[in-house]
Amino acid sequence: MNSLAFFLILFSGIMHALYNLLIKRSRNKTVFIWWMFACSTALFTCALPLLPGPFPTPHPAVFFLSTAGAVCFVLYHLFIGRAYQAGDLSLTYPLSQTAMLYVPLWGVWFMGEHLSLAGTCGILFVMAGAYLIQMRCLSLKELLRPFSSLIDHSVQSALAAGFVYSLGAIIDKTGVNYYSPLYFTYILVVSMLAIMSLNLLRPPYRPKIIAEWRENRGFILAGGPMLMGSFLSYRYALTLTPMSYAVPVRQVSVLAGVLIGILFLGESCGRIRVIAATLILTGIIFIRLG
Repeated sequence: MNSLAFFLILFSGIMHALYNLLIKRSRNKTVFIWWMFACSTALFTCALPLLPGPFPTPHPAVFFLSTAGAVCFVLYHLFIGRAYQAGDLSLTYPLSQTAMLYVPLWGVWFMGEHLSLAGTCGILFVMAGAYLIQMRCLSLKELLRPFSSLIDHSVQSALAAGFVYSLGAIIDKTGVNYYSPLYFTYILVVSMLAIMSLNLLRPPYRPKIIAEWRENRGFILAGGPMLMGSFLSYRYALTLTPMSYAVPVRQVSVLAGVLIGILFLGESCGRIRVIAATLILTGIIFIRLG
C-alpha cells in the first residue's frame, strides 16, 4: 500500500472515531449528524473561492455517482440506527462490519484489483478483530450468537447496513477515479445533506433542530471539520490504493474508538478488547506490507 494512502486512511479513521464520540455525547443523534453535515458543507462552500482554479464542470455521471453514493451512505446510517435501537450493540455491531466481506470481492470482480497474500491475511485479521471487539466473553456460544438470531429485525438491519456500505464503497472508488476527489467529496456531502434535510422536514424532527444547536453547538462546530477531514482524506486515499485495502485499514477507527472509550469515557479494557485490538493492528500492518 502506498505510504501516503496509508497515512491518509489512518487520519480518516481517527477523525471518524472522534466525530462519532461527539455523536455519542449528543442528545438527538439524527439531528446532530444533520448539523455536522450542514456545518462541514458551509465550511467547504466558503473555502471554494480560495481554491486554485475554477470548479471543474461535472459530467452528468458525476452527479449520478454522488447521488447514488449519498443514498447508500444515508441508508447505511438508517439501517445502523434501526439495528442499534432494536438490538444489543454486541449483537449488531459485528454484523454491520460485514462490508469487509463484500468489498474485496467487489474490488477483484468489478474493479480489477489484485490482492497479495499478505494483504489478504491482513484483511482477514482486521475482520476477525472487528467481529471480536464487541463480544462479551470468549466462548463458542458468544461467537455464534449473531448468526443464531438471523430472524431478528435488528440482525437483518445490521446485515443490510454492511451490504449497502459495500455498494457505497464501489461508487466512491469509481467517482474519485472519474472526477477530482476534492470536488467529488463536496458534491457527495451536499447530496447527503439534501437527503437528510428531507428527512428532518418531518414534524417529529422540526422542533429538535434548534434545540440541538443550542445545547451542542460547540460539538457541532468541532464535528463539522472532523467529518469533512475524514471524508476528504479517505477519498484522496482511494485514488492511490485498492478499495479492497482501504476499507479494512479504515477500521483503525475501531482502535481509536476503544482508546477514546477508555481514556475519556471511563470504559474498561477487557481481555477481548486487547485481543481484538491486537488482531486489527496486526491486520493493518500486514496490509501496509502487502
